[in-house]
Amino acid sequence: MADAVLTGSARHEDAHRPPPAPVTLRQALPVWIRVAALSFGGPAGQIAVMHRILVEERRWVSESRFLHALNFCTLLPGPEAQQLATYIGWLMHGIRGGLVAGGLFVLPGLVAIMGLSWVYALYGKAGLVAGLFFGLKAAVLAIVTQAILRIGRRALKGPAMVALAAASFVGIFLLDIPFPLIVLAAGVIGYLGGRAGAQPFTTAGVHGASVADDGGPYLIGEEEHPQERASRGRAMGVAGIWAALWLAPVLATVALLGPDDVFSLIAVFFSKMAMVTFGGAYAVLSYVAQQAVEHYGWLRPGEMLDGLGMAETTPGPLIMVTQFVGFLAAYRAPGALPPLLAGTLGGLLTTWVTFAPCFLWIFAGAPFIERLRGNRALAGALSAVTAAVVGVILNLAVWFALHTIFAELRPFTVGPIRIDLPVPASLDPWAFALSAAALFATFALRLGMLPTLAACSCAGILLHWAGWA
Repeated sequence: MADAVLTGSARHEDAHRPPPAPVTLRQALPVWIRVAALSFGGPAGQIAVMHRILVEERRWVSESRFLHALNFCTLLPGPEAQQLATYIGWLMHGIRGGLVAGGLFVLPGLVAIMGLSWVYALYGKAGLVAGLFFGLKAAVLAIVTQAILRIGRRALKGPAMVALAAASFVGIFLLDIPFPLIVLAAGVIGYLGGRAGAQPFTTAGVHGASVADDGGPYLIGEEEHPQERASRGRAMGVAGIWAALWLAPVLATVALLGPDDVFSLIAVFFSKMAMVTFGGAYAVLSYVAQQAVEHYGWLRPGEMLDGLGMAETTPGPLIMVTQFVGFLAAYRAPGALPPLLAGTLGGLLTTWVTFAPCFLWIFAGAPFIERLRGNRALAGALSAVTAAVVGVILNLAVWFALHTIFAELRPFTVGPIRIDLPVPASLDPWAFALSAAALFATFALRLGMLPTLAACSCAGILLHWAGWA
């Protein structure tokens, strides 16, 4: 009873406190720098950081406005956390605010991954560096598994959502159905279910957060409108400008170097990825890993895990691992350029074509999405897509686990089913033991992400030093 009285008193005080003072873009800049510097832990952790700072501490946007933006970003291809920062920056200060918020969110990871890519290229197979990445792979498996459970608890509200997640996993893991088709089918099912008022699609919430606005008043609450209103002419103009900025380097690279040059392949592949990889970073990595490793041969499965380990231990979106992929691809096929210069240019090109479309989606689409707040059919589509993404992330976890613990896999095909089965004799006992230890530390000991990464990295170094890994 006392708690209830205190809670009611706190809400009463919240209702009578003044709204935050207006914030200029210059005043917002240090806050966006802080958000970028604390953006560890994958999309779930990054979204939690933004919520704490922007909603709870600063009261810049209300809970429901924050969730509406998040729901839209969940449906978009690309990294949802970076796009969420761009959306809120746009909501507060227009396109300039979106550029500042979204650009700063990427910058720390860009610098960190580039530096680590240089170290990996020069010393990746030597001594302590090899042991470091051996340990990181085990920790990454635990982190991805934790992501499945975290998102699953929030997204799979009822048998219908569980069935969507299971169908998504079967489709991508056993039947090799393209990920975009899975997301499209889930979105259509959810849209129709929400429009019809079907209970599973009207009660399931994205990310499981409350829409209550008890912490207000806010700078941008329910009644405030964005600076830029929706119009077809404006949307076409913005889309044209950003499409030109995004695709001009791609077209120039292909025209100057030819379609078979590694830079052209990088530009075209990651541009296509930017248009079809829905569902957040973990889902994107499943697609990138399969294409970069199995189709293009730019790097080996273990190296993809090394790159993911880099992205997990540095601030910024996890999708920054694509910069590592582009770096290695160009480093190993530099043409007339010095390898490190070629790798650097390949990494920067990858980052540009990965993130430039994110600004296009937000700046062209956000004004229209602001009109759709409370739309039941859209909410149903978002819930269904989030459920399908759980199955895709499970596919990623299984793929990473097989390539980490076993040195050899063999394809197995029966009718429409095609999977890679591990060769039991190729089991790496130390990789298995370290992965099990990482899972134990994460779930039984509830050790945080950074301590788990640090412990596994140290264990990997010791195993390599002892000659066991």
